[in-house]
Amino acid sequence: MITWFSSHGFANAQAPPSSRTVRFNRDVRPILSDNCFACHGPDAKKLKSGLRLDLGEQATKPAKSGEIAIVPGKPEESEMIARIFARNEDDLMPPPESHKTLTSAQKEILKRWIAEGADYEGHWAYLPPVKPSVPGTGQGIDFLVHKRLKELGLAPSPESDRRTLARRLHFDLVGLPPKPEVVEAFERDRAADAYSRFVEELLSSPHYGERMAIGWLDVVRFADTIGYHSDNPRNVWPYRDYVIDAFNKNKPFDQFTREQLAGDLLSGGTQEQKVASAFNRLLLSTEEGGAQAKDYEARMLTDRVRAVGTVWLGQTIGCSQCHDHKFDPITSRDFYSMGAFFADIKEPIIGRREDGLLVPDAKQAAELAHLDQNLARLQREFESPKSELLAAWELAALETISAETNWVVLAPEKAVSAVGLKLITDKDHIVASERDPRDGKDSYRVTVKTSLKNISGFRLEALRSDKLPGNGPGRGAEGNFVLSEFAIEDAQTNKIKLAEATATFEAEGFSARAAVDGTQEGKEGWSIRGCSGVNQAIHFATAEPITSDGEMVLTFVLKQTSGANQVLGRFRISATTVPSAWKAGKTALPPPEITEILKLAPGDRSDEQKSRLAAYHRIAAPELTGVRRRLADARKERTDFEGTIPRCLVSVSMDKPRTVRILPRGNWMVETGEVVQPALPAYLSGSFKKPEDRGLNRLDLAEWLVSRDNPLTARVFVNRLWKQFFGAGLSKVLDDFGAQGEPPVNPELLDWLTCEFMDSGWDVKHMVRLMVGSQTYRQVSTASKELQARDPYNRDLARQSRWRLDAELVRDNALAISGLLLPKIGGPSARPYQPDGYWENLNFPVRSYDASKGADQYRRGLYTWWQRSFVHPSMLAFDAPTREECAADRNRSNIPQQALVLLNDPSYVEAARAFAVRILRECDGDATARIAWAWRQALSRAPRADELEMIRALIEKHLAEYRKDLEASEALLKVGLAPAPKGIADSELAAWTSIARVILNLHETITRG
Repeated sequence: MITWFSSHGFANAQAPPSSRTVRFNRDVRPILSDNCFACHGPDAKKLKSGLRLDLGEQATKPAKSGEIAIVPGKPEESEMIARIFARNEDDLMPPPESHKTLTSAQKEILKRWIAEGADYEGHWAYLPPVKPSVPGTGQGIDFLVHKRLKELGLAPSPESDRRTLARRLHFDLVGLPPKPEVVEAFERDRAADAYSRFVEELLSSPHYGERMAIGWLDVVRFADTIGYHSDNPRNVWPYRDYVIDAFNKNKPFDQFTREQLAGDLLSGGTQEQKVASAFNRLLLSTEEGGAQAKDYEARMLTDRVRAVGTVWLGQTIGCSQCHDHKFDPITSRDFYSMGAFFADIKEPIIGRREDGLLVPDAKQAAELAHLDQNLARLQREFESPKSELLAAWELAALETISAETNWVVLAPEKAVSAVGLKLITDKDHIVASERDPRDGKDSYRVTVKTSLKNISGFRLEALRSDKLPGNGPGRGAEGNFVLSEFAIEDAQTNKIKLAEATATFEAEGFSARAAVDGTQEGKEGWSIRGCSGVNQAIHFATAEPITSDGEMVLTFVLKQTSGANQVLGRFRISATTVPSAWKAGKTALPPPEITEILKLAPGDRSDEQKSRLAAYHRIAAPELTGVRRRLADARKERTDFEGTIPRCLVSVSMDKPRTVRILPRGNWMVETGEVVQPALPAYLSGSFKKPEDRGLNRLDLAEWLVSRDNPLTARVFVNRLWKQFFGAGLSKVLDDFGAQGEPPVNPELLDWLTCEFMDSGWDVKHMVRLMVGSQTYRQVSTASKELQARDPYNRDLARQSRWRLDAELVRDNALAISGLLLPKIGGPSARPYQPDGYWENLNFPVRSYDASKGADQYRRGLYTWWQRSFVHPSMLAFDAPTREECAADRNRSNIPQQALVLLNDPSYVEAARAFAVRILRECDGDATARIAWAWRQALSRAPRADELEMIRALIEKHLAEYRKDLEASEALLKVGLAPAPKGIADSELAAWTSIARVILNLHETITRG
């Protein structure tokens, strides 16, 4: 009847006091969820004996055997009670093979619950929050906390001293230590509103947004890299800036939600809102060539659904990828229907991510607008009618077309590159290079055989291609090339003398003659810059006709030494036996489609044909070289300027979304599953009004998430917020509000906070004010023996909690104390010092880690480059997540590596040296005065007598040691980029650096108390 396979410690609770009624959600559901729901819960495929213990109407009706699992008020008649107390292993539940055993306390809870009437309750998280009434002060936190403490026979702790409160608020609200003068001013200020003013100052700080962003970036799995396989970089850091700015501006959380899920779908969406939609692009992706597209398409869908489940719903919805959830009412249909909301997002399944949306600041946006105006003016000039020029060009083009019969295309026998690139010849005898030469230069040798007699000239056609830069024939900028020297050799490698060279177009200073003048120095040669958008040709006259009794072997040598990839990308060689045919016409040979139009009488041409002819003339006419050149320069200027502007991956909706199917057992190779459309989870959608004239989209999903009908979103967010200020959520499992999570220790308080959040207009700062303004927050964090025994983890909040700072804040704290911290807000990720070789196995391509130079080395921790597969090692040591998955909570470990990081990581060694410089330069006095000064800087207090004595002894010891060992002092002072100052003896600075290292390594220094 009852089986299971996993357990949580909180389900093994002690039976509630006999004076308190057993509650299903608080006391019973955790036991049943841990031990029974796997076989008697929501998963229809795993259901045994047709019995569901999660639904009261089913658990209390007779089975086929006539037995009733639960008879309300009568535990002696309830089969469940008989089974859990059974002595016979064949009857015992949970069965022995489940390896689960109910404790005596758990059995008594179930028995008492049935005796008291077996009242079922809807799962606490799925019930609409009800706001309990509180006294008129509006501070429901203290009222509801004190109410619970009174029920438990406990009393709140006294308020912390001002020094502790100043440090607590600084670490909690801005993530930085307070300066001594700030603490001292707060201690002196005894006005009634002193505390609230102190809080407001911190809420107004730009560093508030940075502090609040850390937890959000964890839960949305923000990182600088794609995650899978090569874990290559991508452009997303502007999203981090958006998050910081949103918290600083106190953007309502409902709007914050809409913008991230559907910023691209908002009417008149701004740049900021589009950047917010980068949330949808933060998932793991791959650039692996051999990856299966269907596999990664399924992974991406799964990733996005899990993200919404964690970030907004606090649901382990990912468990429904392969089957209906075993413990919560989430079906596989719910899972894939949720995934269908994201099927419209344009994203390569495999391969490199696009560069993303330009994200200019105000100054850059103004410059872009100016460049665009200039481009538009030049474009109008370029496209203005030029009928006389067009008519003259048509005549010249028809002459060139007529003369084409004089030329015979030569078929290459072999085409080789001097630098080893592959040259490919097609059926039309066109030769194309496969890629750019490594050093930007190359020389081609093309060998042909011909039986033509009396050859008088040769032609090299430079042929445009849509695959080459600027749609030109060359691999250089704008499709340009420079033919430095052109030569022809016979079979004995004797050079054939060329008498003349002409071209259909010559760039200024780059004539056809320069290609046959016998020199290839510098950047001389034939070039078509300014008219590279059409086919061009250079013609060569031989000094005398070339003939042979039989077949001739000729090799054409194309030297291209100008550099910058200015080499031909596509070309063809022809020969003529007609004297003077080598003289280039006034225009290049038009492509076939233009030739067909030219052959028509002007009156027979359609409007479209006239338009195409005029457009081709504009890019081919030599007379328009000047305006083409100015237009190309303006485009390049804009392109170059774009290169200085940040970009960010954002969401772009496709007109035709990808098809989403339910994947049986989550198997991406099975495509027989039912196709599903975007739909809200059936168990939660309630009365949400759906549009009648269209299907649901991501904006509808966002609206539902922040609607009053959704019982989860506000609960989940305020619970995470509570954890930031009190050390643990009211429901400790932040990402699971389902049956396997933990019921809130104070349900009334969580409901009050939830309703208050929504009633305030989703005002995050309002909730922060309430939390940090409460007496509950201001309590001391020290525990009496009674509290330590009765509530060791401080779940009932009879005191405050203490904890080690998060990884980013540990480093920020050291940099701030040292004076090195760069307080700049926003911008690209920085790279702190990192051990050599840490990225040794980061391949495809192989990468080296280049630590940031200058002031960027001292940026705050949340700006650290986040390489998912190789997170910065000192961040990992202090429990920073990899962000390969959404992380609603962080571990808090206490391991030896942390002390080693604080002592040996170059960031902390350098910070200690900079702190030592401050101690010596900013404090005039003896060692005692300097120790006291350093203590105030780092800990906001004076040292105790025993601390002072110990540090004095330590400084004397280190001074003596470093005076004897100058090499050791020099080695210590060389760590880091910041130069050691002049005017301080190395031994003295090294000794005080050692003292600073001790202070920065103190437990108190990195602890929020």
